[in-house]
Amino acid sequence: MSKKLVPELRFPEFESEGEWEERRLGDIADFINGRAYKQEELLTEGKYRVLRVGNFFTNNEWYYSNLELGKDKYCNKGDLLYAWSASFGPRLWNEEKVIYHYHIWKVENKPGINRQFLYNLLDYETFRMKAESLNGFALMHITKGEIENWKSTVPRCEKEQNKIASCLFLLDEVITSYSQKLDLLREHKKGLMQNLFPQDGETVPKYRFPEFKSDGEWINTILSDNVSVVDGDRGVNYPKAEEYSNNGYCLFLNAKNVTKAGFVFNEVQYITKQTDQLLRKGRLTRFDIVLTTRGSLGQFAYYDELVPFENIRINSGMVILRAKKEEDIDSHYLYQYCLSSAIQLSIKNEAFGNAVQQLTVALVNNLPLRFPKSKTEQQKIAICLSSVDELIKAQEQKIEQVNQHKKGLMQGLFPKLND
Repeated sequence: MSKKLVPELRFPEFESEGEWEERRLGDIADFINGRAYKQEELLTEGKYRVLRVGNFFTNNEWYYSNLELGKDKYCNKGDLLYAWSASFGPRLWNEEKVIYHYHIWKVENKPGINRQFLYNLLDYETFRMKAESLNGFALMHITKGEIENWKSTVPRCEKEQNKIASCLFLLDEVITSYSQKLDLLREHKKGLMQNLFPQDGETVPKYRFPEFKSDGEWINTILSDNVSVVDGDRGVNYPKAEEYSNNGYCLFLNAKNVTKAGFVFNEVQYITKQTDQLLRKGRLTRFDIVLTTRGSLGQFAYYDELVPFENIRINSGMVILRAKKEEDIDSHYLYQYCLSSAIQLSIKNEAFGNAVQQLTVALVNNLPLRFPKSKTEQQKIAICLSSVDELIKAQEQKIEQVNQHKKGLMQGLFPKLND
């Protein structure tokens, strides 16, 4: 006997409404293609912003266009969108009119379908798509034909759609509120860094803790004067595919394990003790800093006592930054300075390569370094900035908790087509 298409969690007033309908997503919504741009059509300024997938996560880097296009190539505040490449899934656009890129579809709900319900249905179905894909996390995009033919379920009663949408909308509002606070914390830290580190042409920062105001100018030099730059392992001793395992003697990091949030260990690889003994470079020691130098360029992570692994090597897509003399420069200060705009801008200017941006050890050695002579002042700056990092991390965890709660709730509010 086939399983009934009813959710595990159902509002009492709809329990007598019967089963939900099995529908193709293409039957309940229209997925409209964005516009493909040639590189020369993307301007540094213009009448309209061009919304790309990356702009859902940052407002810092936009392209513009002066083109006047058909109505269906623009999205306005309140429109439902779907990013089908890279970080794919539904988005609600809440800003002014923009042109949306071809990696995004505009989604228009058909009659009888609540738009907010459709947004949450697409969110739930995206989770299913990723979970049911054979390659799991490697799934980076979905085609228009695939999403239109994806089978889903919809309640026959539109009032039930509305009730589900209202319930999940409350959680979305909490997530939005928490996300706005997170943005404010990040902006607060950015402002602190601009004031606590000297800017171009300055010899001291705009703000200095009172007890250090008479300590004179900061030291202005390059990394290699006070920091050892250690390359990851490469060459004849580089581990072969068969020498990796899901568990083993030594963790072997790649660029995926270093993000803006620091180290991540969702997907890790290990090497054997025998392989580890063949490698000559790239072993981490406590309070080292890791910098990615290829691919996902310019990400830093700090190897402190909170990292749950003690035996770690890095591959050749990264370097280790290690203070030559701990009495001269505090490693925690060095990490915070590496996150500053001075370093980030220098990395952007020095990186080379077309398809894959990268840095050499020589280029890393020549990155700028500024620090006060007093190690006590260095430590006080580091403590100040890391305290904001802790607030940011706590806020990120709160957002993740609400997202997980919403994900669990959706699994109960939407029927399962298969087990």
